[in-house]
Amino acid sequence: MASSRTAKSALLVVDMQEDFCPPAGPKNGALAVPGGRDIAPTINHLLSLPFDIKIATRDFHPPDHVSFSTSHSPPDNIPFQSFTTISNPTNISETTTIPIWPPHCVRDTPGAKLIPEILSSRFDRIIDKGCDRRVEMFSAFADAFGNKSEESASVDLAAYLKGEKVMRVFVVGLTGEYCVRCTAIDAWKEDFEVFVVEEGVRSVEQEGERGWEGAKKDMGKLGIGLVSIDGQEVKKISE
Repeated sequence: MASSRTAKSALLVVDMQEDFCPPAGPKNGALAVPGGRDIAPTINHLLSLPFDIKIATRDFHPPDHVSFSTSHSPPDNIPFQSFTTISNPTNISETTTIPIWPPHCVRDTPGAKLIPEILSSRFDRIIDKGCDRRVEMFSAFADAFGNKSEESASVDLAAYLKGEKVMRVFVVGLTGEYCVRCTAIDAWKEDFEVFVVEEGVRSVEQEGERGWEGAKKDMGKLGIGLVSIDGQEVKKISE
């Protein structure tokens, strides 16, 4: 959408997918976030505003993704409790530890679809991420090691936004302490001015350093704005 504003702004709606939203059922909710579906009206309000670019991201994992409990053997495959060590595909000597999850958002399954409560027709792009079975990818910008590749994501998000002359990024979605946090921090690393609209975020854990409170501290230290949907930062989008 064209805008007369000098600094273009993008709205990033992170992983509003069936497998992240209750109620859980046989075809959805494998990793349901409490209240995840409840933020749809807030996100739809933001989608009604004249952001220059509106993007949705989706986890779009292969069936044998390294983070899935089904990709590991007992007793080290308990979802939410176990961890596994993965290697950087471009430098196998570099490793990191990631949580084990139940299988979720498997590509081309009902659980990977955006929830119908979201006005998906208003998105300019839908970007798939986490497509490389070998590596975790919470952020929409890069994998857990900071790599960008066609194997991991359908679009180089930073390159796309910079090509569109975007300077400001607003982030909402699921989950606050993982994909929203990592996406916001990586947007900051890419030199965007970053805002997270708090009413448009839900998290699995609220308290502690690993929860939403810890994520807010991490983002705040970098100067990422934690803003309200009624705040001046959002109101300026309509000016």
